[in-house]
Amino acid sequence: MKEFLRYLLENIVSHPDELKITEETQGGEHVFKISVAQEDMGTVIGKNGRIIQSIREMAKTKAIKDKIKVDVVIEEKINDNL
Repeated sequence: MKEFLRYLLENIVSHPDELKITEETQGGEHVFKISVAQEDMGTVIGKNGRIIQSIREMAKTKAIKDKIKVDVVIEEKINDNL
């Protein structure tokens, strides 16, 4: 699943080298946390959240085939230059 998400996201972001995906398991559900460059946040979220919602739907569709429960969340990077 992590590789699937990486494939999807690397093809839409401008800075694929800054893409990070971490996985946590919470009560039998796999939570994938996505972190991208600040410039790519708008691209990943999309207008009215449509892109991230589509990514979540594709992940959940694949999860059904893999017989697992998943959630995909975006982590916001904190700028250390403040």
